[in-house]
Amino acid sequence: MSERRQQILAVAAELFAEKGFHGVSIAELGAACGFSGPALYRHFRSKDAVLAAMLVNISDELLDEGRRRVAAAGSPQQALAALIDWHVAFALEHKALIVVQDRDWAALPLEAREKVRETQRAYVDVWADQLLALDAGLERQQARATVHAGFGLLNSTPHSAFLDRTEMHALLSRMAERALLPA
Repeated sequence: MSERRQQILAVAAELFAEKGFHGVSIAELGAACGFSGPALYRHFRSKDAVLAAMLVNISDELLDEGRRRVAAAGSPQQALAALIDWHVAFALEHKALIVVQDRDWAALPLEAREKVRETQRAYVDVWADQLLALDAGLERQQARATVHAGFGLLNSTPHSAFLDRTEMHALLSRMAERALLPA
């Protein structure tokens, strides 16, 4: 992806998080990026396409990095620790994306919504596989529900990050390990 497209997506995430997808005009988005609104169409065909690219790209990144972390780990416990570390860092770095996905999900075009759901299901399963390897008594649906509940904790950063980044990272990591790992 070009540097300009990445810049547009980063600026759009902040604006959409602040004002909502429908509260941001093409002209406003273009101006925040340092060019006219119509110039945005050289990079994206519509504001909907900006939202779609934003959420599809970040979902792909989460899945790809999650798979890399699991592949590099020596055990399911190490894999889960690496996944937690990655997701906490992501959540602290990308609070705006979390807000946008939560609040503006309905504005996401159907095709992109299906792609994001599919990718996020695969990401949940990367985590669930580690939980299943650590707890033979757990069923897949229970593992998935546990992962979703863990994501609720980790993705609370837009509302809960009151500590400095290092302290918040440590706190969320400890809490996630306690919530996800078998007793």
